[in-house]
Amino acid sequence: MARKNVFGIGQGELPAAADSVPNEQSFTDLRPLAGFEKPLKRVSPVGAISQSLGGINERAQRAEDLEKQLAKGQAIVELETEMIDVSFVSDRLGVNQQDHDALVAQIREHGQQVPILVRPHPDHPGRFQVAYGHRRLAAIREIGGTIKAVVRDLSDEQLVVSQGQENNARTDLTFIERSFFASRLEQRNFSRDIIMSALGVDKAALSRMIALVARLPAELIEAIGSAPGFGRTRWADIADLLEDKVKKRTVLEFIGDAGFAELSSDDRFQAVYDRLKQVREPARKSVWQNDSGEKAVRVLENSDRLSLIFDKAVSADFGAFVEAKLHELYSEFQQAQGD
Repeated sequence: MARKNVFGIGQGELPAAADSVPNEQSFTDLRPLAGFEKPLKRVSPVGAISQSLGGINERAQRAEDLEKQLAKGQAIVELETEMIDVSFVSDRLGVNQQDHDALVAQIREHGQQVPILVRPHPDHPGRFQVAYGHRRLAAIREIGGTIKAVVRDLSDEQLVVSQGQENNARTDLTFIERSFFASRLEQRNFSRDIIMSALGVDKAALSRMIALVARLPAELIEAIGSAPGFGRTRWADIADLLEDKVKKRTVLEFIGDAGFAELSSDDRFQAVYDRLKQVREPARKSVWQNDSGEKAVRVLENSDRLSLIFDKAVSADFGAFVEAKLHELYSEFQQAQGD
């Protein structure tokens, strides 16, 4: 159960998603991107509505009515699933197999009730890219047959805002998924305004989310996954514990253990937290300075060992020099003990 490459899922894998398992909504409850889209090339009610919207701030005031009108005005098409690629940035940390199986069973019994939203692929003519509906796409790929979709001409900014708004409507992402999604968008140079609109958060909340993710190794977040039972406070506790480099190194080795990936996401979180708490703090920390006052050696000591850590930036060869002198130093130590 490897969890690498979470944000680079290939076409054949179960993609991360912006869907929830409970009964699919009616099409009029879809939340397409209101107030932030280019008009379609054909003349349609959607084009007229889109042109009347002044900007992203109007979405909050007119979202409910406009989004229903936009959804009703869209033409639904049937697409081959092989023609569709996932979004260029995922908002999920892995796929829950039980939720996927439940959605497959639901669509088998009742059919696909809600179309997915796609755009013409910007880099591959004749293909499409998902804005939201990744889990429906994965389910129908397993079932077989075509998928119902609304095709809209979206920029990258419009796609991620639409993707994020759909998840906000479903309140379906965990804290760490939302925070990691925000961090990934910022790394792709999306503006804070775009990210705030996608996630439905204010500037202060977004800053806290991105700052917390910056304190957590990406490989640790991906290894733990969505952790639905744990929110900001507990993730901040882990970030605080990781300030200790010994603890950080220990836990990054721990998540590579064979049995770790077999645990549930919440159990993986708890296992990491417990392991961080178990790593003993050094009983003594000190620094040895040379005659110039430079901190050349760090000393860490607990009941089992004493460690000397040589800073090569201060003196590149000092550590090797001491290593070469160990036999001589040990002989001198034995002599002193004998005296």
